[in-house]
Amino acid sequence: MLCKKTMRDGILKAAKQRFLHYGYPKTTMAEIACDCKMSPGNLYRYFPGKMDIAFSIAEKHGQKTLDDLREVVRDKTLSCVEKLKKFHFTVMQETYRSLEDDPKIYEIAQILSKDRPEFANAQMARERALLVEILSAGNASGEFHIDDVVFVAEMLQSATMKFSYPQLWSKLSLEKLQRELSGVLNLVLGGLLSSSAEVPIDDLAPSLAPTTTG
Repeated sequence: MLCKKTMRDGILKAAKQRFLHYGYPKTTMAEIACDCKMSPGNLYRYFPGKMDIAFSIAEKHGQKTLDDLREVVRDKTLSCVEKLKKFHFTVMQETYRSLEDDPKIYEIAQILSKDRPEFANAQMARERALLVEILSAGNASGEFHIDDVVFVAEMLQSATMKFSYPQLWSKLSLEKLQRELSGVLNLVLGGLLSSSAEVPIDDLAPSLAPTTTG
């Protein structure tokens, strides 16, 4: 007999495929159950409703992003300034490509933002904790001079909100979004850098956007 986690993962995989093909509104629990070769009643043992399935799919995607961001934060080859830049570009690029590759994810994102706002709030809190880690390390290294790293992390998220869920806010290309994010970070870093930091603010702009691959 398959364990509960394996069953849940199978349901999420089948539901995601159906959501991406037919769209969230047109998908029913009965159809997901059929794809999983189980009865609707059995499906409800694992998920109370379709929204709960969508929520779990989003959580898995959010966890993947968090894992990638942790790699940035723990990368000992990067300065804290570089980590801060790469952090924000990673968030934007992953979300942009996800929505670009699977347009119907945009539909699910809109529904979740309306019906389950706690998902976005929790994800932002986890990402903010990683930003606090970067800013605190920057204070320790002398790159930054920040009195309240928690407040600054929150303000960084507010300033870059457009780039966290880019297609929800605009129809700009990734190239144009990268240019805008470079400009925003350039301005923000000007206020965060310690007067003794070795990286002048004027030298930041050319290297802000990491090289993207296909």
